[in-house]
Amino acid sequence: MYKYIDKLTVFILCAVFYVQYRTDFYGVVPLIIVIIFGAFMSYTDKDAVVLITALIFLFISFFYPDYLFFLPVICYDIFFSKYPFAALAAVIPLATGFPALPLSDFIFICLLAGLSYMIRWRTVMLEKARSEYVTLRDSTKEFSLQLERKNKELMEKQDYEVHLATLGERNRIARDIHDSVGHLLSNSILQTGALMATCTDEHTRERLTTLNKTLVTGMDTVRSSIHDLYDESVDVYAEVKTLCDGFDFCAITLDYDIDSNPDKKIKYTLLFVVKEALSNIIRHSDASLVSVALREHPALYQLIVKDNGTKKTLSGEGLGLKNIAERVGSLGGLSNTGYDNGFTVFVSIPKAI
Repeated sequence: MYKYIDKLTVFILCAVFYVQYRTDFYGVVPLIIVIIFGAFMSYTDKDAVVLITALIFLFISFFYPDYLFFLPVICYDIFFSKYPFAALAAVIPLATGFPALPLSDFIFICLLAGLSYMIRWRTVMLEKARSEYVTLRDSTKEFSLQLERKNKELMEKQDYEVHLATLGERNRIARDIHDSVGHLLSNSILQTGALMATCTDEHTRERLTTLNKTLVTGMDTVRSSIHDLYDESVDVYAEVKTLCDGFDFCAITLDYDIDSNPDKKIKYTLLFVVKEALSNIIRHSDASLVSVALREHPALYQLIVKDNGTKKTLSGEGLGLKNIAERVGSLGGLSNTGYDNGFTVFVSIPKAI
């Protein structure tokens, strides 16, 4: 855009000066010719074509001095092409036409040529600075996006490690309660049972019975709390990844996209389906690649286990597939199995059970 404005400016200056020199009707011919040549040189992006066009114009100027007034317009495109020294060829028609032009006109044409060079140089420098600015801006933007992505990945990894540490701590607390408090309550229940069996005083027996019931209730409460802690400490991604890492029958890929913490029944069902599907692949498939995908949708969880094995004819439906259908159906979910360029196990379980 800048070079068109600059070239138009040089052309207007040359035209204003030329009009003062020629005022007859035929004086418009050089104006038309230079417009055609200048537009063509601006249109083409081949330096060789620009050079040839400029040489043709210089050749015309050699015989018709009127065209010398527009040499700065033609030289504008040559100055920063692959052949900048070709602009020196303008000296030949200038030297030839010097006797036909007043000294002031000759000097003005040379000054306009120098101005044309300076304007062209300024435009090239502006375009170069603009290009460097755009490159720097894009590089900075790309670096900023990469940095944001790295920070996000780091925060997600940190959150996940904190989550795993929390689950591990819950699991440790559950084990400690089971090993300490659970054993103490069990021993207390056994001891009160033994005292009840040997006690002969009816009043004492009733108190021992009440104590035994209280200890049994406490034991049930502790056991329930331990199970809840353990269930909460189960991380679906970690468990599924462990299953995939231990699957050495063939290559396997994992696509996990669940952000929430599913209900414990859903957790165990998803893990059961993955285990059963991988087990069936080992027993019945000749696959070379298995893909496991777990995804979370607004209203349901989805599990897809697919292999690329060939279709085989089996006698009846396997017990494993029946167990999958029953487990998923008990949660109000849907399961579907079949061949589509390999065997596929598709399971969807609603979040609200």
